[in-house]
Amino acid sequence: MNTDVKVYNFNNAILRRPSKSVVNGLRDDDRGNPTYEGVLAEHDAYITAMEAAGVNLHVLPAMEEFPDSIFVEDPALVFTEGAILLRPGTATREGETVAIAKDIRKLFDTVLEIDAGYVDGGDILNTPEAVMIGLSARTTREGAEALIKCLAQIGRKGVIVETPANVLHFKSDCSLLDDNTMLSTKRLSVSGVFEGLNVLHTPDGEEGAANALRVNDVVFVGSDFPQTIKMLQEAGYSVVPLATSQIAKIDAGLSCMSLRYFKK
Repeated sequence: MNTDVKVYNFNNAILRRPSKSVVNGLRDDDRGNPTYEGVLAEHDAYITAMEAAGVNLHVLPAMEEFPDSIFVEDPALVFTEGAILLRPGTATREGETVAIAKDIRKLFDTVLEIDAGYVDGGDILNTPEAVMIGLSARTTREGAEALIKCLAQIGRKGVIVETPANVLHFKSDCSLLDDNTMLSTKRLSVSGVFEGLNVLHTPDGEEGAANALRVNDVVFVGSDFPQTIKMLQEAGYSVVPLATSQIAKIDAGLSCMSLRYFKK
C-alpha cells in the first residue's frame, strides 16, 4: 500500500453524466421521482466542487439504457495500484460493469475482476488500515471474499463488516473524515465496527448526512443537513455543502457519483 498518500487524497476521478432515464433509478424507499434537470444540476455542482478541490475529472457520457449509471462507484473500485471490476447486486445494473470496463482499462495498467458473488461499491469504505466490505442486500459474503483476494493482489487488506438491517449500503451510514475519525450514524457505530477510532455521530434526524465525502482538504456534505455541517465546522473541518435532495430520491449520496484515486 502507498503509505505516503492518504486515502482521501485524490488527483483523479471518474464520473458519468446522468441520463434522462435517471428518473427511473432504483430505490428501496419511494419518495417520488427526481427530475432529470434536478439531478443534472446536482451533478454540475458536484463537478465544480471536485475541480475546486484539485481533482482532474474523466467525465463519461450518459447511458440511457442504465438509469443508475451516474453512480459509477458501484461497478468498480479504483486505487493507485490498480482497479477492480465489481458485480453489482441488482440484475438491472450488471451491464454497467461491462460498460465502464473499457474506460477503466484505458486508465489503469492493472485491472482485476471478482469472480464470484456480488459486490456494490457503495458497501466499500477505504480506510488507512483496511478496506471495509459491508455485507448487505447488494453485497454477498461470497462476493466479499472474492474481493478480498483481488485486494491482496494489489497489496490491500480487506475486512468483512456488517451493514445495519434495512440500510442499503454500508456507506449510506458512514464516511471517513480523516485518518482517525469517522462520521457515522449511531445505529452503525454501536456495532463496534469503528473501535479504536474517533466517531462523530450524525445528529438525530440527519442520518442521511453520514454519506459525506472527504476530498483532499475539504468535506462534501449534503446541504440539507445543517446540524451536521455545523458540527463538522466546529470540529475544524472545511465543509462544502452540496445539494443531494434529487439523488436522495433514488437512494444515492455524495460518494456514489465518482470513482476517486491518486495517480502518481
